[in-house]
Amino acid sequence: MTTRLVPTLAALAVLALVASGCAPTEGDRLAEDYRAGSGQGYISGDGAYTLVAPDDRQDPVSFEGVLDTGENFDTAEFDGQVYVVNFWYASCPPCRLEAPDLQALSEEFAAEGVPFLGVNIRDRAAQSLAFAEQYDITYPSIIDIDSGAARLAFAGQVAPNAVPTTLVMDAQGRVAARISGLLTEPSTLRAMITDTLAESG
Repeated sequence: MTTRLVPTLAALAVLALVASGCAPTEGDRLAEDYRAGSGQGYISGDGAYTLVAPDDRQDPVSFEGVLDTGENFDTAEFDGQVYVVNFWYASCPPCRLEAPDLQALSEEFAAEGVPFLGVNIRDRAAQSLAFAEQYDITYPSIIDIDSGAARLAFAGQVAPNAVPTTLVMDAQGRVAARISGLLTEPSTLRAMITDTLAESG
């Protein structure tokens, strides 16, 4: 048996496109730009996730803020519940990519009493609401640009340096799991939520 080497990387790329039968989509290009850290104004996360065992979790996290709808919010509203926090802003490409998956998961877990909360770190209310309308997001978002209270609340634990960052909070208000960067696989977050719910089941 003989092995034939393809002479160039360009040829490999052409073969891959022919085999797939389609050109890259806009979503593919955004994801590739994100992974390359191409100056889109955010700190690239790699989609890595962290699970924190119950005995290793730090103190409960609490914070307050004003929602993009103008209402006041306090995490005390979530006392005793597992919930999800997503740090984002409207012009962040991976935030746009993951928005439909987060919305779908928020609907999936609503019946189990798992609320989702966005923390918009850069926009004003009008931009945040426009994003929610564009992507059919129904869960609320805090506008954190001025006070930074939500981000400061996690200082010393799992500060959300990458945007997006998604956190699963346990029923005691402690960080149980973290996804740093783009949510590439909704099943990962689904498993995190399910496992955290099972702890108090």
